[in-house]
Amino acid sequence: MDYESNDTTRGGSPMSTGMSAADRAIAERTWLVIPLFNEATVVGDVIRHATETFPHVVCVDDGSTDDSADAARRAGAHVVHHPINLGQGASLQTGLRYALSDTDAEYFVTFDSDGQHRVEDALDMVRRLATEPVDIVVGSRFLDGRTKPGAIKRLVLKAAVVFQNVTSGVRLTDAHNGLRALSRDAASSIRVTQNRMAHASEIVNEIGRLKLRYAEQPVHIIYTDYSRSKGQSVWNSVNIISDLIFK
Repeated sequence: MDYESNDTTRGGSPMSTGMSAADRAIAERTWLVIPLFNEATVVGDVIRHATETFPHVVCVDDGSTDDSADAARRAGAHVVHHPINLGQGASLQTGLRYALSDTDAEYFVTFDSDGQHRVEDALDMVRRLATEPVDIVVGSRFLDGRTKPGAIKRLVLKAAVVFQNVTSGVRLTDAHNGLRALSRDAASSIRVTQNRMAHASEIVNEIGRLKLRYAEQPVHIIYTDYSRSKGQSVWNSVNIISDLIFK
């Protein structure tokens, strides 16, 4: 896959002084990997807030037609470019490959650019990687009552979970949550071939194939008017399953 980076350094923004020494040490060894496509109005705020905790952030600009890349760069992210839109799966592949080139990095978080994910949840997930015998921590909207996805979307997502659990052998409550924390071994071992949204199911399949140790973390996904306007149809989970079956 062809891509170019405009960054050659591994610097980062100052971290929050309110963090414990242990959390600062964990965050220093973590990269946030953020797919980016036409989110210029919000991505700067997302990155500025994220870098208060995590100094290392890479955004993969997936052929944006607005100034998303410039906004991300000004906010403190490393920016890697896809010359054309390839999809979120391809962006995660590129971003993880870039982050893995930092030999000091131990943890990797896949994170959305539209403000739906919370940095606090990401830190909780990475903390578990550092202290528990797990290779990957997957966020779940359904382990507590904070996230309100709507009745139809909840039904479709639950149906997709049942399908995924049967086909992969991995028991999750939320198979298509984009907030994940991976150890270096997991990030290096998982192979994603689906460029677009079916990558989420493929990652779950890889957890089963590789027999990775996994855990779920309750997370609060924030649905704003903006994220809903940019988001996928509630039937996207059905399309993902179709992609995997008929690819």
